[in-house]
Amino acid sequence: MLILANVRERRSGFLGAFVAVLVGVALITTTLVIYDSAKAKVQPRYEGTAALALPPQAVDTDGSPEDRMPWNASEAEPLVSGLEKVPGVADAVVDRSFYAQAIRDGEPVTDEGALESGHGFSSTQMAPYELVSGRAPATTDEVVVDRALGATVGSELTVNTTQGRKQFKVVGTVDGPGYYFSEEFAAGQQPGVSTIALIPDEGADTGAVVAVAKKVVGDHGSVVSGDGRAELQPAYIEHKRFLGVQLISAMALLGLFTTVFVVASMLVLSTGMRRREIGLLRTIGASPKQIRRMILGEAAVVGLAGSVVGCVAGVAATPLLLSTLKGLDVTPPGMQIGIAAWPLLVASVIGIGVSVIGAWSAGRKATEVAPIEALLDSRSANKGRGRGRWIAGLSVLGLGVLLAIGTATTTADSRINTGIFATMTLIVAAALLAPVFVGPVGRLLTAPFQRSGRATPVLVRAELVANPRRAASLVAPVIAAVGFAVLLSGMVETMRVAYPAGEALKVAGQTIVTPDGTPGNTDEVVAANPVGKAALPTRAFVGAERAQDGEGAGAATVLDVLGSRDPKWNKQGQAVLGKRTAGELGLKQGQEVPVRFADGATVTLTVAQVLPDDPARGDFVVARDLVRAHDPAALTDDVFVPADAEASAAVPGVMLHDAAAFALADYNTDAELTDSLATMLIVIAVGYSVIAVANSMAMAAHGRRRDFAVMKSAGGTVRQLLFTSAGETTLVVVIGAALGVLVTLPPLAGMAAGLSEATSSDVSLHLNSGSVVTAVIGTLAAAVLAGIAVTAKTLRRQAA
Repeated sequence: MLILANVRERRSGFLGAFVAVLVGVALITTTLVIYDSAKAKVQPRYEGTAALALPPQAVDTDGSPEDRMPWNASEAEPLVSGLEKVPGVADAVVDRSFYAQAIRDGEPVTDEGALESGHGFSSTQMAPYELVSGRAPATTDEVVVDRALGATVGSELTVNTTQGRKQFKVVGTVDGPGYYFSEEFAAGQQPGVSTIALIPDEGADTGAVVAVAKKVVGDHGSVVSGDGRAELQPAYIEHKRFLGVQLISAMALLGLFTTVFVVASMLVLSTGMRRREIGLLRTIGASPKQIRRMILGEAAVVGLAGSVVGCVAGVAATPLLLSTLKGLDVTPPGMQIGIAAWPLLVASVIGIGVSVIGAWSAGRKATEVAPIEALLDSRSANKGRGRGRWIAGLSVLGLGVLLAIGTATTTADSRINTGIFATMTLIVAAALLAPVFVGPVGRLLTAPFQRSGRATPVLVRAELVANPRRAASLVAPVIAAVGFAVLLSGMVETMRVAYPAGEALKVAGQTIVTPDGTPGNTDEVVAANPVGKAALPTRAFVGAERAQDGEGAGAATVLDVLGSRDPKWNKQGQAVLGKRTAGELGLKQGQEVPVRFADGATVTLTVAQVLPDDPARGDFVVARDLVRAHDPAALTDDVFVPADAEASAAVPGVMLHDAAAFALADYNTDAELTDSLATMLIVIAVGYSVIAVANSMAMAAHGRRRDFAVMKSAGGTVRQLLFTSAGETTLVVVIGAALGVLVTLPPLAGMAAGLSEATSSDVSLHLNSGSVVTAVIGTLAAAVLAGIAVTAKTLRRQAA
C-alpha cells in the first residue's frame, strides 16, 4: 500500500520512467509481433500434401543444422516405391525445383522466385494446381505454364534455364505459378531428390499416413507434416525474412538498451531528489532493506503500468512498422499480422524487469542515506563521487576501449555489431564518469562570462559545480542520443565510401558481366564470355558417407564449393582449400576427401593445396566441369572479363559494368536497406533520449522550486530566472553532446581502420553532420522547452 501511495503521490516524478518503459515495451511488442507474424508458413504449393519425406540434414562448420543432403536416384527409388504403398497415399511425388524463366521481347519476365520456378508436372498434384487448358507435357520440349503468363496452348515460348534459352511448346496451362516440364526433363535439371511429397487419398487419416511413412523412411531421412512442411521455403522468401529479422532485431536491441539506460538515469535522479524524504523514513525506523524494497517496488509498479499501456500501443503501431518493412521489401509475400499471447507476455516481463534493473542502482544509493540527512538539503549528497562509481566507470571504459580496438581487427561480418557494442559500453562509461567532467567543463565554459557582471553565468557555474551528480543524470540521455546518431550515421557514411572504393580497386581494369533480371548467369552467358573468372557455386557435403552408414546427419558437413575455370584451379580430381576451411574439416595437403554433390553422387578428391584464405578465390575450389556435371541447376556468379578481352552482353538478362560502376551497383544493392535501418535506429535513439531529457529537465526544474523562490525574493526577475534555467540546460546539453561525439570516435576509427585493411584502400573516418546537428538540436530544444515550461509554471504558482 505504501508503494502504491508513493507512486500516486509522486506521479510527476515517475512520469518520465513510465513513458520510457511505455515506449520501450511498445517497440519490443511491435517487433515481436512482426517476428511472430513473419515466421515460415506452409507454401501454397504444398497445401495438398499429407506429409513430406526429406533427406538427412547436414550441419555447417559451426555445427548448426543447415541443408538437407539430397538422395541420389538409387537411394530415392526404394523410398518412393515404399511410400506409394502406404495406406491412404494416392501418390508419392518426387518434387524437383530448378531455374526456369520466360523470355519475352528479348527480356526476362520478372519473377522473384525464378530460381525455383521449374518443376516436373507431377508436382502440380501437391497444391493441387489444376489444368485449365491443354494437357500434361510428354516430351522434353513441352511445358505447362501459369495461365497468368498469357501464353496460349500450342504457342512457342522461350524459357531460360541453367543451360540458356530454349524453345518450348506450350501444351497446357494451370491455375498456379511455375513452369511444369516432363519428368525426364526435370530429372535432368535436378538429378538429386530433396523432397518426396505424399498425396493423400480423400478422407485419409494424416496421422496414420505419417506414422507409416516414418517407418518406411527410417534412418534415411525424416517425415514432416502440418506446420513442419514450412521448412521448405523458396530462397528469395528466406532472404527477405532474414533481412527483416535482422532489422527488427537491431531495433529491439537498441530499444532495450536505451530503455534500461534512460530508466536507470531518471530513477537515480528521482531518488537523489528524495534523500530528505528517505532520511526521514530512516529516522522513524525504516531499515535499509525496507528502503530498497520500497524503491524496487515503486519501479515494478511503474514498469507494470508502462508495460500494460506499452503492449496496447505496440499492437496498435504494428501495422505502421509492417508497412515500413513492406516498403523496404523485407517481408515474405502476403505477410499478415497475427497477435499471439507470447509477444505481449515477453514484452511485459521485459518492461517490468527493465524498471527493476534500472532502479537497482537508485535503490543501492537509497540504502546509504543516513537518518541525519532528513535535516540536510537533498542536494548535499550530490557533491561526492563514490569509489564504486569510479571503479565501475573505469572498468566499463576499459572494456569499451578493448571493444573499440576489436572493431578494427574483427571480421567484416562482425564489425558493425562490435562497433555498436563498443559504443554502448563507452556510453555507459561516459554516464558513470560524467560527474568528473561536468564541474570542470562547466567552469571552463562559463569562465569567459564571469567578469561580465551578470548573475546568470555565476548561478549556472555554481549549480554545476555544487550538484555534479544531478547534472550527470541530465547529461546521460544526451550522451546516448548524440552517441548513437554519430555512430550509426558515421557507419553508413564510412561504408558508403569504403566498400565501393575497395571493390573497384579489386576489379580495376575488368569488365563485369552481371545478371539483369535473372538470379544468375546461364551457361549461354558464360560461353559468350569465354575468358575471365566465372565461378560456379554449389553446396556439397563432406563426411556424407558416415551419415549414410547410420552415424547420423551430424557426420555430414555442408559447405560452399566453387567450380573454377581458372587453369590454376580447374584440375580434375583436385581441390584447393583455404586454411580456415581445411582446419575446420581437419584436412591437410595431399589427403583424399570424399565429397557428395547435389545429385547425391560422391566423388573422392585430393587436397592439392591449402592456401591462405582469399574470398576472391573461394574456400573450397574444384574444377568447374565437376560442379556442372553434378549440379546441372547451378547458376554462375558474375563473370569478370579482363581488360585484354571483350565482354559480351548479347544474351538477354545480362548487364556490363566497369570496375567503378560494378562496385557502386554492388554496394547499392543493400544501401537502401542499410540507410533505412540507420535512420530508424537514429529516430529510436534520439526519440527516446528526447523524452528522457525533457522529463529530466522538468524534474530538475520542479526540484529547484525553493531555489527559485530564494532568487526571486533576492530581486531576480522572471526573465532572469528563465534565462538561468535555459543557460543551465544549454550547457548540460553541450557537455552531453561533446561526450556523445567523443565516445563514438574510437569505434568509428576502429571500423575505418578495419575497412581500410579489408578493402586494401585508404579509408578515413566520415561523419554525417546533418544527423549529428539534428540530434543535438532536437535534444537541446526538448530540454530547454521542458525546463522553461516547468520553471515558468513554478514561478506562476509561487506568485499566486
